[in-house]
Amino acid sequence: MRVTVIGAGVAGLACAVELAERGAAVELLERATTLAGAGCSWYAGGMLAPWCELENGGPLVARLGEEALAWWRRRFPGTVLRGTLVIAHGRDAAELRQFGRRTHDFATLGSAALAALEPELAGRFATALHFAAEGHLDPRAALAALLERARALGVSVRFGVAAERRALAGREVLDCSGLAARHVLGDLRGVRGEMLLLKAPEVSLSRPVRVLHPRLPVYVVPREEGVYLVGATMLESDAERRLSARSALELLSAAYALHPAFGEAEILETGSGVRAAFPDNLPRIRRVEGVLCVNGLYRHGFLLAPALARRAAEVLLEGREFPEVMDEDPRQRRLA
Repeated sequence: MRVTVIGAGVAGLACAVELAERGAAVELLERATTLAGAGCSWYAGGMLAPWCELENGGPLVARLGEEALAWWRRRFPGTVLRGTLVIAHGRDAAELRQFGRRTHDFATLGSAALAALEPELAGRFATALHFAAEGHLDPRAALAALLERARALGVSVRFGVAAERRALAGREVLDCSGLAARHVLGDLRGVRGEMLLLKAPEVSLSRPVRVLHPRLPVYVVPREEGVYLVGATMLESDAERRLSARSALELLSAAYALHPAFGEAEILETGSGVRAAFPDNLPRIRRVEGVLCVNGLYRHGFLLAPALARRAAEVLLEGREFPEVMDEDPRQRRLA
C-alpha cells in the first residue's frame, strides 16, 4: 500500500514509522522547513505518564498511553524509566490527596523515602506520590530519532511542502497536521501550552516532578547536562504568540518554590505551541472525504502517538476498526 502522511510532528512521524515497519510505501510531507517548525511537538514536555494522566485525562488516555512505554523504548534509546514524582506544598496538601484518589499505580512516600529517591528535595516536602513505572524522554531528540528511523525504512520525507489534503488515486492519505486540519475537522480547537528551558547545574533531579496547585499545576522535567523544562500553562487559545510575561513569572515562581537554586538558573529558551483538541480532550481517528485523520492528541502527544499510530496503520492495512477512538464527521451526522 502507498500512503502519504501529512505532518511531521510526533503523530505524523509515529504513523510513518509504524506504517513503514509494516511494509507500506510511505511518503511524509511537512509544510515547515525543519522539525523545529513542525508544530507543538517541539515544545512538549515528553512525559510518558499514563497513570498520572488518570487525574484529568481519564481511563482511555491511560490505557492508550500504557502502550507508549514499550513503543518508545524499542525505537528511542534515550527513553528514561525512573517514574514520576507528584508533590504539593503544605498549603496545597488537599490537591495531593485528591490526585491520589483519582489515580493508581503509585506509592506514597514520606519525607525520608522522598529524600532517598531525590536528595535535592530532602526536607522540602512531607509526602509525595511516586509513579515508579512511568517514564520521560527529550522530545526533540525523540523526533530526530523517529525521522532517522523513518528514512532508514525507506520513507520519502519532504519538508517545505504544502500538501494537498485530498484522496489520491492509488494512494491512501493520512492527515496528522494538528490544528491545520481544523477546516475539515470542525469540532477541533486550539489549546496553547507555554514552556521554559532552564539551565540549572546546581539542581540534580533524575525524574519529572509535578507540583500541584489549585490554579496552576506545573511540571519540571530533567534533560541532559543540568537542563530542565518547566511548563504546564494551558490557555484556551489558538493564537500563535510568544510566551506571555505572566506565564513566565508563574513558571519561574513555581520552579523557585520547588528548589531555590532555580533562582540562579539561566533561561535558555522560552516557547509556546498550540495543541489540537476535541471538545472532550480525547483523540480521534476519523475518515473525512476519503482521508484518514489522526488528531486531537491535546497535551498527550508523545504519550498517545504510538497507540494512535498502531491503530491508524491497522485501519489502513487490515481494515480494522477501533470504536474507542473512531467516530464520524459530525457534519455528516447532521446531514443524515
